[in-house]
Amino acid sequence: MNHSEPVEKPLDPAQAAIVAKVRWMMLITGLTTFLGIAAVVGVIGYRVFHAEGSADATNVTAALPKGAKVIATAVARNLVVVTIDVGGAVEIRTFDIKTLKPISRLRFANEP
Repeated sequence: MNHSEPVEKPLDPAQAAIVAKVRWMMLITGLTTFLGIAAVVGVIGYRVFHAEGSADATNVTAALPKGAKVIATAVARNLVVVTIDVGGAVEIRTFDIKTLKPISRLRFANEP
């Protein structure tokens, strides 16, 4: 018999029960961590592959009437709102925030 190797004593039943509980808790913790990481990766993947056409709206030029000046801009929900002065008349134009396509135009005129 080799005296350099330590001899392991068998665990008593109480110690064996504690070791079994710790192993079970480690297994549950590992599975929970795996599910959390999988959920985060899944959400990131979904958002990357289901992004709506916002990449196309990076270089858009909106044509204004000759002599028009932009008075104000604002963002409201899914719209970009631009207030324009066109030769003394005020006009409001709205654009979709994702595609920057024109949605509506509101002109203000004086009553006769």
